[in-house]
Amino acid sequence: MKLTLILWTAAALAAERGEEIRLWAQGAPGWESVTAAEVSKPSTTAAYQGRAANYTVTHYPSLFVFLPPAEKATGVAVVVAPGGGHRQLVIEKEGWEFADWLNERGIAAFVLKYRLAKAEGAKYTLAADVYADAARAVRLVRSRAGEWKLNPSRIGFAGFSAGGEVAGMIGTKFDAGNATASDAIERASSRPDFNILIYPWYRPGANKPEATPLFPVPQDAPPTFMVCTDDDRSHVEPTVKFYLELEQQKVPAEMHIYTYGGHGFALRPTKKPAPVMKWPQQLMDWMKERELLP
Repeated sequence: MKLTLILWTAAALAAERGEEIRLWAQGAPGWESVTAAEVSKPSTTAAYQGRAANYTVTHYPSLFVFLPPAEKATGVAVVVAPGGGHRQLVIEKEGWEFADWLNERGIAAFVLKYRLAKAEGAKYTLAADVYADAARAVRLVRSRAGEWKLNPSRIGFAGFSAGGEVAGMIGTKFDAGNATASDAIERASSRPDFNILIYPWYRPGANKPEATPLFPVPQDAPPTFMVCTDDDRSHVEPTVKFYLELEQQKVPAEMHIYTYGGHGFALRPTKKPAPVMKWPQQLMDWMKERELLP
């Protein structure tokens, strides 16, 4: 009987892993009447059976919750925004896999399914809808920090490629929350305590002199860690420009640019051994140096 109870409890906990929580229970503001179906491709990876490998249509922004084992938990959390050019979400490679990696290191992960502003027929915009998804995600995690045993001042945001643009947006425009809001989530701050941008794309036309950031960098932007490769020309230039804007405002920032590795490597090995694969350990070193991790 005792063994049965233990097995049942373990199964229940496993079933809760990756639970999807909608950012707005009644639908995103202004889009409550949307009833269209989302479109995704199922994963063929055994570890992610029943999950999506990618999304090509999204209408219902949400977080997928991945909490580390209690004995490893550090109280640190990261909202993770996968990339995909705002036309899709590469949610297996840049969501589930990164969440598992964070969990192994005692960090809670919340994979963000945000709306796709450049998908065929989409009417969503980056500055309004995608930004709203990112802000609401940080607020939701912070508002439930007690429930998930998180430190509310150790909640970061990470983004890959187009998700790096989402990270750049929420890292440069945020607020302390609305203290008088009836919605408890809206009373929480949307400011990430740290920001992680992996081969980010930030602002269309960033390699043009006249290009301007979607949101200017404020002096209280969070400390930022960035990674890119020199042979990823369309992304390395925006990365460097964003770094310089952070430096201009004296925001602590660390940037790693490797010679090669291309685009979209995430945690997967490159075709030939490359120094860029050291970036995950350098991220951990940076978080420890910033005293974000013990």
